[in-house]
Amino acid sequence: MAVAAVFVSIPLAAYGADLGASETPSVSSGQVDTNTFASIDETLHDWKVTIGGGAIVQPEYEGSDEFKILPFPLFSASFGDSIHVDPSGATVDIFERDGFSAGLKAGYELGRKEDDSGNLRGLGDVDPGGVVGGQISYEMGPLEIYAKLDKTIGGSNGLTGALGTTLSHRYERFVFSGDISATWADDNHMEAYFGISPGQSANSGLPEFEAEAGIKRIDVKGSVTYMLTDSWFATSSAGVGVLVGDAKDSPIVRDEFQPFAMMGLGYRF
Repeated sequence: MAVAAVFVSIPLAAYGADLGASETPSVSSGQVDTNTFASIDETLHDWKVTIGGGAIVQPEYEGSDEFKILPFPLFSASFGDSIHVDPSGATVDIFERDGFSAGLKAGYELGRKEDDSGNLRGLGDVDPGGVVGGQISYEMGPLEIYAKLDKTIGGSNGLTGALGTTLSHRYERFVFSGDISATWADDNHMEAYFGISPGQSANSGLPEFEAEAGIKRIDVKGSVTYMLTDSWFATSSAGVGVLVGDAKDSPIVRDEFQPFAMMGLGYRF
């Protein structure tokens, strides 16, 4: 996926519940069934929601040596232990046992605009697309090892995969997290974001370039979250991605090092 936003995970406590236990409020003889409203209220409490916002500094596009500052939404919601929603999409866990888990994901790929940078002039836009995928992980205490595979429908029509590990630690009101991962992309993704076709070459003045499937980047990032109260928190995150292979060699890439930094304030319900 093109670098258009870096989403930061905020540790949340999950609440288990049976959504089917709620009922429709009923009114009979002018009286409200208070037991039914109590059931609905309990169901709403089974959702754990975080909202907030901040700002992020990131490259203008994947491979740029210039940066932009954007507003950044902090949002996540979890229902029980299996349904999770954040700005990148929704994930449903379908298996969990002895530290192993597997889930399905639906989300989107933002694409890339030609006017994001003068370096992209003449290349045209990469349209947004929907994303479907899956992930598996293994947790052992504070350590998690994960693998993801995502297919974009529309836009780049690409297939990407990631393999990585995350280490988290909580100390008093602080939550520390670090992550390292490698991302692979197929021919479609690489051509859409890093290739230069004959037509694009004629329009942009850049040399033709065929970007083939392979490992495209290695990412290292870390975050610190501080719980100001039981509900309010401040969070910051920073990291760097290093483009490799054909991604690094593309004529549109001005710098293979792709750093970012984010700060935000949020509230947990």
